[in-house]
Amino acid sequence: MELTRAGDYGIYGVIHLAKQPKGKIVSLAEVSRAENIPEKFLAKIFQNLTRSSLIISHRGARGGFSLARSPDQITVKELLESVQGPIHFTKCLSELGDCDRKEICELRKLLKKAQDFSLELLSKHTLADLAK
Repeated sequence: MELTRAGDYGIYGVIHLAKQPKGKIVSLAEVSRAENIPEKFLAKIFQNLTRSSLIISHRGARGGFSLARSPDQITVKELLESVQGPIHFTKCLSELGDCDRKEICELRKLLKKAQDFSLELLSKHTLADLAK
């Protein structure tokens, strides 16, 4: 698993939203400036996060973005997967991984344990933990 630039920017953009007073609507330009993220790239990332119902897009002259839920109800795993897709250490651990050796491969078994541990860890930590 590699944290992509989109994943990195998505996390920092949402952390910025989490640090705002509850219900505050923040413009895309403000998040972009504050976190030093290209605005067009951030717009695409925030589109995915809106589709995943992690953030809310507010239209109009005073539009912008806000969190859809409390930061302590959004897991790091959920956030990353909303931006990057499902987390897999290797292709053979994904649903698309079709390998003749997968039942006997010791490396796959070890990577599966590492992946399960990592996903559990990412599921235990929330946006509130990152926004401290």
